[in-house]
Amino acid sequence: MVTAIAQLATVAVGIPSLIYFAVQIREQTRERRQSAVNALTVQWGDLTKALHENAEFAALFLRGVHSFHDLDAISRLRFSAFQNRFFKNFEGMYYSRREGILSAELWDEIERTMRDFLAYDGVRQWWETRKHWHSEVFARVVDAIIARRDEPKAYSDYNLDEIVVPKK
Repeated sequence: MVTAIAQLATVAVGIPSLIYFAVQIREQTRERRQSAVNALTVQWGDLTKALHENAEFAALFLRGVHSFHDLDAISRLRFSAFQNRFFKNFEGMYYSRREGILSAELWDEIERTMRDFLAYDGVRQWWETRKHWHSEVFARVVDAIIARRDEPKAYSDYNLDEIVVPKK
């Protein structure tokens, strides 16, 4: 009888401890996810700084999204380096989604952004020259977006003839 009471007391003390432990694990998981999302946001902001802090590069970017092939060698190199960082960022976000770190809602936002960029000939031209630098799984995601043949809208009202490259 004493043994049964002792076992019952152990269960009564153990169950709240297990519940507390489960709550702590869930909170730590939530904090890790938020930390990962914050890191991705900082990376994105650092990447896009080049567009709003450097008018020369912004002009190159606009020309490049319309035609990668029409850029001179140095501009192609700069555009390509930027696009590679851009798409490595997208790839990291894709894997964060697969691992459950990013919510479906956040991934949908990222995918819409990718669709906007991949609607442009220049970005698709660049992708064909560099997709082998990315994982095959991610390359299939990008290729599926390209296959949709979305209309280019993000920069559709930007008149390339009005681009004035600033003098140094």
